[in-house]
Parts: sequence; C-alpha cells; structure tokens
Amino acid sequence: MRSSNPSLKESTFSKLKGQGIEHPMTLQGTVNKTFILLVLLCATAFYTWNQYFDGKQVAPLLLAGVIGAFIVSLITIFVPKASPFLAPLYAMLEGLALGGISAMYEAKFSGITTQAVLLTFSVLFALLIVYKLGLIKVTKNFRLGVMSATLGIAIVYLIDFVLRFFGLHVPFIHETGVVGIIISLVIVGVAALNLVLDFDFIERGVEQRAPKYMEWYAGFGLMLTLVWLYLEMLRLLSKIKN
Repeated sequence: MRSSNPSLKESTFSKLKGQGIEHPMTLQGTVNKTFILLVLLCATAFYTWNQYFDGKQVAPLLLAGVIGAFIVSLITIFVPKASPFLAPLYAMLEGLALGGISAMYEAKFSGITTQAVLLTFSVLFALLIVYKLGLIKVTKNFRLGVMSATLGIAIVYLIDFVLRFFGLHVPFIHETGVVGIIISLVIVGVAALNLVLDFDFIERGVEQRAPKYMEWYAGFGLMLTLVWLYLEMLRLLSKIKN
C-alpha cells in the first residue's frame, strides 16, 4: 500500500482498518468526491484565468492560492478526518494558482492549456484502464522504483529552488533543448506512474472498509498527483513549442 504521494502513505488506511463497518469507503464514493473536487478547482481556476485576460492583477490570487493550498494540504495530510472540509478548500485554493499559471502559459503559447488538460486526462484514463486490466502489477519493487524516482525529482527541484536565490539553477531542467525535453518526458512519466500507485492505494482502502470520510481524503490525494502531472505537461509542451 505504499505510495510516493505524501497524502497516501502506507499507514494511512492500515490505522483505520475496521473503523468504517457501518458506513465504509466505496470506490464510487471516491470517484464522486474526486469529481466534486475537480469541479471546484476548475471554477476558481476559471475565475483567475478571466481576471488575467481582463488585464487585472492576478499575482495576489496566485500567491494566495499557492501558499494557501500548501498549508491546507499539510493540515489535511496530518488530519485526515478534516478532509471533508479541507479537501474542497484545497481544491479551490489550488484552482486560483493553476488558473493564473495556466493563463500565463496560454498568453505565451496559444492552445497549450487545452493540450495539457487533454493529455493529463488521457493519461489518467489510459492508466486506469491498464491498471484495471491487470497489465501493470503494483509489486514491491514497482512501488520502490516509483517512490525513489519521485523523491529524486523532489530533491532536484528543491536544490534548484535554493540555487535561484543565488542566481543559479540546475542545468537542463528548464532548458528547451533535446536534453531538457527528455528530462521533462521522464518527469511526466514518473508523475503518471504515481497515478497507478494511487489507484492501488484507493482500491486497498475500499477493501479494508475504511471510514466514509476517507473518500474525501483519497480524492484529495489523487488531486495532488493530477495537479503535478498537469503542471509537468505544461512544462513539457512549452519546451516543445519553444
């Protein structure tokens, strides 16, 4: 049940085993909650998007969305019982940030956001089908490999963030050459494989009859991966268009 998604860690459901006997978590319920979160995210993203193209200042909205979503996500990870309230709040705050980021990409590369959205959901549904058909087996080695790759990417991004304070950056990851594009392809691949771990984790949570509120928590965890995948798609497409 181990997942590299910080919200869907190994102990999350195991601690709750047997608590959801009367009203257990269901797969359909998780799908419904995830859909609601996506709608909320799109609503606030659309608002920021319109503000940007109406010529209004969106920096405060973008900053509030990034910081707010980060804080709420941390609280949700440590207090899963609050996820029915915090997960929707996270989705709305994340939407403010994504709307501004997407608008900036769209202003530079017309049509890029539509392509990124279509690619993100295409990957989501393709991997879901592959997972349900049993073509991908979530083994211990598979989990370990994806987790290690994800951690490696996180460390590189953190190093790059720190270096930027000194006017430096990690070579290639922001460049538009062949090497930069290959790096982005690899990162997109790792983000996509995290979806498989999330599917497996949610399925096991349903099997263990986790409490009903875990539907919101699982939806929140899946949203984290989808947001990361979408942002990496934007980066990859912008490199290709450059």
